[in-house]
Amino acid sequence: MTTVVKRRIYKLFLATTLLACVVDSACATDTAAPRAVLHTSAGDVPVTVEVAATPERQSLGLMYRKDLGADAGMLFIFPRAQHLTFWMKNTVLPLDMIFIGDDRRVVGIVKDAVPYTTTPREVAGDSRYVLEVNAGFSERHGVRAGDAVTFEGVSGAS
Repeated sequence: MTTVVKRRIYKLFLATTLLACVVDSACATDTAAPRAVLHTSAGDVPVTVEVAATPERQSLGLMYRKDLGADAGMLFIFPRAQHLTFWMKNTVLPLDMIFIGDDRRVVGIVKDAVPYTTTPREVAGDSRYVLEVNAGFSERHGVRAGDAVTFEGVSGAS
């Protein structure tokens, strides 16, 4: 397959994904955006989240995104707790990755993950959820391992 054909397929994929997101947003009956709320010793920290619950959405993640709101992030939801590994290939933004267990407590945090790398990012232990936010978010808000997390309006977070 030529590079030109690959680029066209990739652009079609991105356009289809964007259209699906717009249609999902326009057809939503619940006006409240989904949120993850981190319960830290300094207080509650709400994060408006985009949900990545399917393998297709998870594989795209925040790749190619050039901005992310200060109180926004992407919540990855997996069917069961397991040892999870992430990378930053094609990810423009430096991120903090907050790994959350089945009990909805922070298992660990990968801080300031460097963009465009394939270095595995992981924490010790099993996680079912991973919340990606802008680099520095965890430090600014005092997010620590053991902090509780609740989800509001998040489909698939049982």
